[in-house]
Amino acid sequence: MTKPAVYVDHAATTPTRPEVLEAMLPFYSEQFGNPSSLHSHGRATAKALKQAKDQIAQILNADGADGIIFTSGGTESNNFALKGLAFGLQQKGRHIITSSIEHSAILEPCAWLESQGWEITRLPVDTDGFVAPEDLKAALRKDTVLVSIMHGNNEVGTLQPIENLGAIAHEHDVLFHTDAVQTIGKLAIDVRTMPIDLLSASGHKFYGPKGIGFLYTNSKAQKALAPWLHGGGQQNELRSGTENIPGIVGLSTALVLAATDMRQTTHHLKTLQDKLMTGIVHRFPGARINGPKNLEYRVPGNINVSFAPLEGEALVLRMDLQGISVSSGSACHSAQLEGSYVLHAMGASTDEAKSSLRFSFGRQNTLQDVETILIALQRVLERAGYFRNNTPTVTMS
Repeated sequence: MTKPAVYVDHAATTPTRPEVLEAMLPFYSEQFGNPSSLHSHGRATAKALKQAKDQIAQILNADGADGIIFTSGGTESNNFALKGLAFGLQQKGRHIITSSIEHSAILEPCAWLESQGWEITRLPVDTDGFVAPEDLKAALRKDTVLVSIMHGNNEVGTLQPIENLGAIAHEHDVLFHTDAVQTIGKLAIDVRTMPIDLLSASGHKFYGPKGIGFLYTNSKAQKALAPWLHGGGQQNELRSGTENIPGIVGLSTALVLAATDMRQTTHHLKTLQDKLMTGIVHRFPGARINGPKNLEYRVPGNINVSFAPLEGEALVLRMDLQGISVSSGSACHSAQLEGSYVLHAMGASTDEAKSSLRFSFGRQNTLQDVETILIALQRVLERAGYFRNNTPTVTMS
């Protein structure tokens, strides 16, 4: 298989940085002890575990490292936050608020909780994907125990006003969780000054290994959280199971590197993002940029665009033949025949929801990559007859 010339699907996953792999390797064969063991091998890995927690807590400006709970990734972190608090606080109430454009790792656990007797309110969004603070205020009830609103949307890149939304939840004495899988490592997050009680993260989104993530919890959330895995009592009895030390070391190393490079990397991603968005709206009549047009309100590096009436999945395959690895905004299976539920929630038509492509840049992409993408898009759209089906009107809404 020929290596793709340009990889622009970093929102799906990122390559593991060489420094991360180097940091992980000793914990597979040299420092392999179980951190629960009292002997020297166990103490060595317990020390590495503590160091990783301390590093993550410092980057988040958390008040202590005890609230860092390592998981298998973003999906488990989200499930743990929702189900752990739902069961932990069920005596207070059984009402949870989220948004209509959350990742499926939020929406599916919410649907399961609904089947178990909880009530779920899914807040609407506007045409750019924003949750309105007044809608959250109106939805809060005496029996609400959690508000879960993602920081940055994985499809269209919308950055929610979580400072405002979290503050509203706290005014009503309700815990606030955010899925920060798409933003941590790209944007500064300070859990001491931002109204965040729980936060989900996944290592492979910021150049760490797959299969490792964490759930940050503050002291109030920790007390309310019901354990979801029972066994040996690891991680303050909140998530039993022998810790994945190589993965944890890799995750913390990747996050430290991301935090160190953040300002430079974010500027680079926004430069590429702006150039591609500008190129698309000038070269391709009828193209619709989905999500905020102001990059300050968008995940760095994310561009989502619809080329109606073409099929997004077909465009992905055609772009792949041109050496461009990109993703579609909708899943390629029979349950998603109507296209992206995120775009539908934002008011897009079925054709627009089915025709989207998501480009997500990474630290190794270049300005030349942007030009390569535009040339490939021109070729693919011409062969698909796109320009015969569109008027020469450029739209960005």
